[in-house]
Amino acid sequence: MNKKDIPLNNANRLINAGAVVLVSTLYKDRPNVFTVAWNMPVSHSPICVAIASGKSNYSTKIIEETKEFVINIPDASMKEEVINCGSVSGENVEKFKRFELTPLKSKKIKAPGIKECIGHLECTLEKFVDIYDHIVFIAKVVAAYVDEDKWDFDDNVWIPEKAEVIQHLGGKYFAKIKEI
Repeated sequence: MNKKDIPLNNANRLINAGAVVLVSTLYKDRPNVFTVAWNMPVSHSPICVAIASGKSNYSTKIIEETKEFVINIPDASMKEEVINCGSVSGENVEKFKRFELTPLKSKKIKAPGIKECIGHLECTLEKFVDIYDHIVFIAKVVAAYVDEDKWDFDDNVWIPEKAEVIQHLGGKYFAKIKEI
């Protein structure tokens, strides 16, 4: 098979097939949500995760100030909400109301989760890294919970045929996880 170069500005898409998440915050008693495709675990002990957010994003400013957020894992039924929440700024739009999302009271932090999502990681900010046009937030997970019918509690993994976690391949392309 012949190999062909791709533009470097699309190189991240070679490894970008991770779960797309909805990150929720709270600022001045107003919940906000934004879509994040760049997220990953970064530590086992303590459990820490990282998300990348554009420097100019309204949500970036909220996280820098409040130092907390919830990573919400949507399933395939929420594809439109995922696209919509990543298409408008929460600075002038109340996204929870506009996209009919239900705030879910968090267990350990003030920022709410999103009830319609199938999994939730409550996070407190540990540090952040300023990297060119993005800020990478590294956060400790202080609470984690899932819809019990979508999780295999023996192996501690999603049940692929029930969870349908959304993967973002880049651009307009999305996929669902499937056991192979």
